Amino acid sequence: MLGGGSAQVAPPHVISPLDGIRQAFPDVSYAIGADPRPFLPAAQGPGWSPFRIDLGAYRFEVPTAAVRWLGDPPGGLAVADIGFLELTTTYTPDTGGEHVFAVSGFGAFELTVGDHKLYQGSLHPPGTGRADLLLHPREQRFTVTLPAGSPVPVTLRQSFEPGMGHSVGTTLGHRPPGPDEDGLIAEAVALAARSDVAVVVVGTTEQVESEGFDRTSLALPGRQDELVSRVAAANPRTVVVVNAGAPVLLPWADEVAAVLLTWFPGQEAGAALAAVLSGAEEPGGRLPTTWPRRAEDCPVLAVTPQDGILSYDEGIFIGYRGWTERPRYAFGSGLGYTTWSYAELVASPEAATVTLTNTGDRTGREVVQLYLSSSAPAPAERPRQWLAGFASVEAAPGETVTVRVPLPERAFQIWSDGWRTVPGRYTLTAAHALDDPRLTTDLDVP
Repeated sequence: MLGGGSAQVAPPHVISPLDGIRQAFPDVSYAIGADPRPFLPAAQGPGWSPFRIDLGAYRFEVPTAAVRWLGDPPGGLAVADIGFLELTTTYTPDTGGEHVFAVSGFGAFELTVGDHKLYQGSLHPPGTGRADLLLHPREQRFTVTLPAGSPVPVTLRQSFEPGMGHSVGTTLGHRPPGPDEDGLIAEAVALAARSDVAVVVVGTTEQVESEGFDRTSLALPGRQDELVSRVAAANPRTVVVVNAGAPVLLPWADEVAAVLLTWFPGQEAGAALAAVLSGAEEPGGRLPTTWPRRAEDCPVLAVTPQDGILSYDEGIFIGYRGWTERPRYAFGSGLGYTTWSYAELVASPEAATVTLTNTGDRTGREVVQLYLSSSAPAPAERPRQWLAGFASVEAAPGETVTVRVPLPERAFQIWSDGWRTVPGRYTLTAAHALDDPRLTTDLDVP
C-alpha cells in the first residue's frame, strides 16, 4: 500500500483490494495467483491470537506480527533502556501440514514454535553498518509440521546491541500449507475461466521499490507477467490493476480488456479501487511519466555512477522530451468513462482557450494539455515538443465547455546565461496526451 523506506508508516486501518471489491461485489471468489514478495508476509488473521510485544519496561499489542520504528522508541523509553524485544502469540492452524515460519529484520533472534527452537543467531554478519541493516534486511525460513486445530505457542525474541534500539525492524512471517508457485497460477487460471470478470492485482513490493536504492529492473517481480497472460487467455474480460509507484513493463497490455494504474493508494486502496471498478467514480488521472514497451527503449536507463561520476549527457532531453521510440503509454495518457470532442483552439502568447464537448453518456473530467513546438533558431537545442500548460474541466453528457489555460513566459524561453525569450512563430497543440493531438494553431512571439 505504501512503498518502502520512510513511506512505511502505521495507518489506523488498511482496506485491501480484496476487501474493497467484496464490499461492492459480494459474489467474489479469490485466488493468490502469484506472490511476488521476496519475504513471507507478516503473520496475521484467523488462527492467530493477539501479538504481544514486551520491551521489558513497556508492553503493547500489534495487529500483525511486524514491529518497526525509526527514532524514539515506543512508550517513552530511552534507547539505552531497550536490550530486547519479545513477540509472543498463539497459533491455531486451520489446516494441518507443513507450515513455513520466517524471521526477518536485524539483530540477534531466537524463534520458538511449540517445543521446537527453530533459530538462534544473527541474520547479518557482525559489524554490519546501520545503513546496510536498514536497506538490506534478510530473512531465514523454517518448516514445521503442525496438526489442524491444536494451539501452539510462538515466541520470537530479538536482542539488540547497545545503542541500536532507535532503529528496529522485526517481522514474524508465516505461510500455511498450500500449492507451490505452479499450483497457485493454475488455481487462478481455473477461477478466471469460470468467472464473469477477472481482476488481477499486480505490482512492486517494498523490497523492490523504496528509498535508498534503485530498482534493478523495470519488470514486475516474480511470475506476475505469466499470471496475467494466462488469466487473460482464460477470460478475455480481464482487468489488471497495477499497484506500483513508478513505470513498469506491461508485456501483456494488448491481451487484457483494461489496465488501471493505482500507484500506491494507501490505507483506503480497496475502497477507491471498488469505486472505480463499479463505475461510481471515474478514473481521472493522467500519466506524469512515460511507460515503455521495452526497457531498452528508455532514453536513459543506466544511472549508476562510474568512478563516482554520473554524466547527464541527455541535457534538456529528460523525461518525455527524450523519447524517440513510441512508448506503450505516453506522457499525459489516461482514459476515463466518457469521450471528448475538441472544437476550437484560440491562442495568444499569454493564454489559450480550448472549447470541447463531452460526447459520452455520463459526466466526466478531461485534462486539456497544451504543447509547444518551434523551428525558430536558438543557441541551445530544443525538444520537439514541450508541455506549456494544462487545465482540467468537467462536463455533463453533451455539454460544451471552454477553458482558459495561461501560457507562462517561461514556456517561450531558453537558458543562456539567464532566461531569454526566443521570438518567432510557434505551433501550439491542444491534446489529450502527448501522442494524441486534437487541435493546432500558430502564434507569433515578439
